[in-house]
Amino acid sequence: LFGRLMFELPEEMGLIAIAVQQTQGKGRGGNVWLSPVGCALSTLHITIPLHSNLGQRIPFIQHLVSLAVVESVRSIPGYKDIDLRVKWPNDIYYSDLMKLGGVLVNSTLIETTFHILIGFGFNVNNSNPTICINDLITKFNKEEGTKLKALTADCLIARTVTVLERLIDIFQEKGPNGVLPRYYKYWVHSGKQVRLHSEEGPIAWIVGVDDYGFLQVHEEGKGVESVHPDGNSFDMLRNLIVPK
Repeated sequence: LFGRLMFELPEEMGLIAIAVQQTQGKGRGGNVWLSPVGCALSTLHITIPLHSNLGQRIPFIQHLVSLAVVESVRSIPGYKDIDLRVKWPNDIYYSDLMKLGGVLVNSTLIETTFHILIGFGFNVNNSNPTICINDLITKFNKEEGTKLKALTADCLIARTVTVLERLIDIFQEKGPNGVLPRYYKYWVHSGKQVRLHSEEGPIAWIVGVDDYGFLQVHEEGKGVESVHPDGNSFDMLRNLIVPK
């Protein structure tokens, strides 16, 4: 559907497809993404000028979308302590314990414009296969004695797209530093250890994200370096490699 439509629409017009259920959901690296009823499931088309802050740093889009999903919940009055977080590069987590959503971005450059297809899915009202946002709200209500209402997939998709639009505007105006403080506020990695090159490789400590969206790590005696996944691990942070 998007392949037929996205190049025909005026640049200022957005396009989104929303599914109640998917039968062939895709994850990163060809993995299957399970999509039962109760998930928020959508694909969003946006255009980004090549010669812009974000156009020069396209990998950042997946980080902005993950952040937008988290803020779609935690920016609602009363919901700021629901422990929803981002995991680099493209996951939404409950604390640092359990995945409940993900983002998949595909980009096509036509002349000087990136056409970006953003697929995102996150569990709102389905306790399986992992955990969902409304489970977290129920847990929070029991622990804190609050009466926060359950949320709907429709509401959170709408809020995610609205927050994403604002984040893109900020990024285009101020670059990575305009959004990274908000990103770090919700990410799970500060001070965590990873292995470089292999399961038995040297230990490094995660320190942040560089100007192009890659992870920065500090290996003792070698300073700070940017790394990316080795492409083989089920857990994207199990092995990280340093680009030559």
